[in-house]
Amino acid sequence: MKYDYVIAGAGCAGLSLLYRILCDHQLSNKRILVIDKDEKDKNDRTWCYWEEGKGLFEHVVAHQWPTLRFTNTEFTKECHLQKYRYKMIKGLDFYNYVKAFAKGFSNVQFSKEAIQSLKMEGKLCKIRTKKNSYEADYVFNSTGLFHPEMSEENTLLQHFEGWVIKTDKPQFDSSIGTLMDFSLEQTHGTTFMYVLPTSETEALVEYTLFSPSTLEKEEYSRMLKEYIKDTLNIENYQIKHTEFGIIPMSLAEFAPVVQGHERILNIGTAGGNTKASTGYTFQFVQKYTSQIVEQLLKNEYPAPKLSFNQKKFKWYDRTLLQVLIDKKMDGKSIFSSMFKKIDAEDILSFLANESSPLLDLKIMSSVPTLPFLVSGFKQLR
Repeated sequence: MKYDYVIAGAGCAGLSLLYRILCDHQLSNKRILVIDKDEKDKNDRTWCYWEEGKGLFEHVVAHQWPTLRFTNTEFTKECHLQKYRYKMIKGLDFYNYVKAFAKGFSNVQFSKEAIQSLKMEGKLCKIRTKKNSYEADYVFNSTGLFHPEMSEENTLLQHFEGWVIKTDKPQFDSSIGTLMDFSLEQTHGTTFMYVLPTSETEALVEYTLFSPSTLEKEEYSRMLKEYIKDTLNIENYQIKHTEFGIIPMSLAEFAPVVQGHERILNIGTAGGNTKASTGYTFQFVQKYTSQIVEQLLKNEYPAPKLSFNQKKFKWYDRTLLQVLIDKKMDGKSIFSSMFKKIDAEDILSFLANESSPLLDLKIMSSVPTLPFLVSGFKQLR
């Protein structure tokens, strides 16, 4: 069958793009096929991000925090946000919301299939699964089919296990989210905890590391149990939900266009929408899919090019990541130095690629110069 667009992968990027297309009356009648090997009927992940005001997916925000906390063994700092709100969306809520919206469009189809190949033949994209083959004018791909080669020389993994715990008595302040708690041993690399309370008795507690490889499964559980008991001083609790994830933080080039197949366009992590230095993805996916829709509306080639500003922030990201990979500084030292000297909301602006050149210089001056200069020059080559 022939479609205008095939969306390969029904995760954050694929469904965000689908929703944006369907929200525009000029594009909402396009014939669209969404293919994924999974039903997307499980709460398999949680996205946390920050933004000004109300965003496109405000209806599925599970909780938001007006205050963020950073802590380590030497100091604790709280920031009462003025510009941003830190928000949480649960994966299943997001999937259900977009799929329910798409049911109102007879021109949209979903198929549970594993894609075996994507390629261009003539002017059309060819998509093959075990049982079917499809054609499309464009494929928007967020699968791992075209990921670049990654190794310990160019990549760190952000890996994490999170528990949603429920206590038998009030333990949390649901207005304060702990963005990073670096009071843990840094044996395996950059290591910290998130604590994001959604009520007085419930919170997401997440053990997160940036390192070349993952840990044994039991190690994540051990550290979470110790932290909940020794740091949060909680003895009695129930684990309501668990999730585990791995996000590549890589210097490898995630190309937005598949080489030799110009109508197969990568989105999400596959398209470079994951911030190399931190692993943040959700808001960068929103910005990128918004640009795609803008170019589709203008009947332009829907592969947004990087602006000068975006190239600048990409260089910043790669520089910081190079420092971590080369072990010139550890993540605890870098982020502690930044949060000690700079307002947290300014750091959020910087991490969102929304800071001014003056603020960029201020943040750069908050960390030791030499490691970043060396790594920065390395990334210019």
